[in-house]
Amino acid sequence: MSRNHEITTPGLLLNSEGELREPGWSRKMILGYDRSMIKAPKFRIKEWDYYLVLSDMFAGAFTISDDGYIGLQSVSLLTFDHPWEHTETVLNAFPMGKLKLPSHSSSGITKYADKRLQMTFTAENGQRHISCHFENFHENKPFSCEITLAQPDMDTMVIATPWDKKHAFYYNQKINCMRASGYMEYDGKRYEFHPETDFGTLDWGRGVWTYDNTWFWGSGNTDINGNSFGFNIGYGFGNTSAASENILFWNGKAHKLDDITFHIPETGYTDPWKFTSSDGRFEMDFIPVLDRAANLDYKVIVSDQHQVFGRMSGKAVLDDGTVIEVRDMMCFAEKVHNRY
Repeated sequence: MSRNHEITTPGLLLNSEGELREPGWSRKMILGYDRSMIKAPKFRIKEWDYYLVLSDMFAGAFTISDDGYIGLQSVSLLTFDHPWEHTETVLNAFPMGKLKLPSHSSSGITKYADKRLQMTFTAENGQRHISCHFENFHENKPFSCEITLAQPDMDTMVIATPWDKKHAFYYNQKINCMRASGYMEYDGKRYEFHPETDFGTLDWGRGVWTYDNTWFWGSGNTDINGNSFGFNIGYGFGNTSAASENILFWNGKAHKLDDITFHIPETGYTDPWKFTSSDGRFEMDFIPVLDRAANLDYKVIVSDQHQVFGRMSGKAVLDDGTVIEVRDMMCFAEKVHNRY
């Protein structure tokens, strides 16, 4: 099987043994995820929908997740002109499938509700909608949002990745370049998204992970003279010998990349980073603006996260050799170590 094996034939994701039928990547979600075919215990199954909606000056991030023995429902508000962020998370014990997250990303409703947090993600008719109200989000003040993301027919990044452990796999879709409209409200301020300049990204994940993982992930979208440009880069998620998740998007078309390396300075996450590529098609400098750091330690569940937002400049090369010059593109890159 060649590096960056592209899956083009629809079918089931797992075989009767609960293993991936065909590791690789695809432009659409053409392999069918069926939770009932998983052979691992329910408490090991991880399912989540994560949206990041990003403008040049602020962002919102929204997660609904059912991670087996824990659920993490979270909202983040970030501002970049005066670097500030607040993340609020609701933890649930042993959801183990009770949230009934959809088995496909293209339609359905993902929702969570309790007395304090009501959050719904819907996908239909080429649009995605994020609706949220979070009581006492920060300093006894509520957060709310109504955001719409446009999703015309376009390529995405879908990857089916095994781990070197029986019944462990990762099925993931990243959808970039969804033009954003709508607003967020907090503390008397209204943060408006405009589709000419602002974009949303979806990270849709289902699978069975091993216990201890460190991963790297970066993503961004921008408008370059009326053309939509986005990237997704990352590694550390299982055995990626069949395919990486490194990819460019230009006006809705995918351009597959080989290996990317994150060069994070030993002096700290807020010093300048570099990104290099094995094929010379993604060479970037990254100037951090804000480190959204989070550290959870519940002994069995440990998470050390650094999601760093900043401005990227450099060059990206499309399949036909066209060079895209990127200047001060607001995006993020992260390093996360989880034991859960």
